[in-house]
Amino acid sequence: MNNNESRTLWISLGSGIFAAFLLYSYSQEKKAEYDKQYGSTKGVVVSRVDINEMQNIDDSMLEVVQRPTDFVEPGAATDIDAAVGQIAAVPIKKGEQLLLNKLLHPGPDTGIALQVAPGKRAVAIPVDEARAVAKLIRPGDRVDIYAAIDVGKGAAQRREVTLFMGDVVVLATGISVVNTLPRLYEIDPSGKQVTQINLTGDTKYQSITIEATPKESQDLVYLMSSAPGSIYFGLRNPNEKTKDLRMPSSNVDTFSSRLSATSESSYGTVPRPPVVPVTGPPVQTPAQIQQLKQVTPNRGR
Repeated sequence: MNNNESRTLWISLGSGIFAAFLLYSYSQEKKAEYDKQYGSTKGVVVSRVDINEMQNIDDSMLEVVQRPTDFVEPGAATDIDAAVGQIAAVPIKKGEQLLLNKLLHPGPDTGIALQVAPGKRAVAIPVDEARAVAKLIRPGDRVDIYAAIDVGKGAAQRREVTLFMGDVVVLATGISVVNTLPRLYEIDPSGKQVTQINLTGDTKYQSITIEATPKESQDLVYLMSSAPGSIYFGLRNPNEKTKDLRMPSSNVDTFSSRLSATSESSYGTVPRPPVVPVTGPPVQTPAQIQQLKQVTPNRGR
């Protein structure tokens, strides 16, 4: 590279840096002008699409844009996470700022329909402490459901227990709904005082609402209508995602065999007396008997 080419390169680089400086200076001047006229800007959450009333809000519906501070509405959300998972109390248009007072927490006021997966149904099952793990089940847990039913007729009738549903999502316990703050507000009879009840450790609920397919829902309704106390819950570890294979039903025969196996493993097998062979005269064939008859008279002579 000769001197002329080197000089041209440095002049080009200097011109580019000078142009970038002028552009930056111009943008700062315009920003100062806008700040003086409208004030400084602030990030605010706006809707990217039209949101319908009572629609569940996710992050794909929202974005953060910069707006002059004077144009930010009071109560507008500034963080997307504050709005994700909430319910729109009123319709929200595209580009409209998201006001926190237009959002509702999922719960008794908003119902549970939005928590049910498409193609599934929500079914409430009455429970007590013995059948619901001492009522330690919480919304969002996953459970197994067992059914204790009578099969057969007359003297042949017997009780069988089977795994009816596995890895089932619990949508609600009582009125405590999944993905909500576990609390309840009650108004006294005078209507002047509101009491907040914390439902975090609530064990007073009388029902558990689960998610099931239409066919499973139909079978559950049949069980509850014919034998309400025949449904039992088993609580699963939240990290266990595999479904249990359908096991054979438990009945009096399988239980008796289990008791027998337990007794033998605990106390050992009871020794049996040895078999003593029975001794006696040898069995003789007819030919041997005839031969003896012929030999015996000769000996007497």
